[in-house]
Amino acid sequence: MRTVDFQAYGHPNVISNHKTTLEITTEEKLTSRGTCIIGVRTNQTLRNLDDEIKALAKSTRTQIQLTMSVDGLVESVMGRGGPGLTYSDPISMVARTSSFECGRTVMVGADRVASDLDRRFVQKLRNPNIVIKCQLIYTRR
Repeated sequence: MRTVDFQAYGHPNVISNHKTTLEITTEEKLTSRGTCIIGVRTNQTLRNLDDEIKALAKSTRTQIQLTMSVDGLVESVMGRGGPGLTYSDPISMVARTSSFECGRTVMVGADRVASDLDRRFVQKLRNPNIVIKCQLIYTRR
């Protein structure tokens, strides 16, 4: 098992109603079109993860969990790795319910996405000063 702790921040334009993805980005700006983005200004990118984690992510036998907490509220997303997860993107990490794999994909087969998050949690994400504590957990099955 390997873990990565990082943080992101809220933004007034967090909508969190996308039905197939959830995204955290290094970008500072967020428009109302970014309906899957739940956190901005993250201090972690997929590209900067170490080679051992990138190797774990390439296996369909790896379970990947993203846990996010804000003011005592916790949300988790479970998915898996895949051979096309290159973790090459320097800006965004996207959890997907589908099996689509690209440099931005942190996990496929996600059990929850932006639209599934508790609305109390989402309301807190609309504060630009709120810190979202995040953790990625990689477990080989």
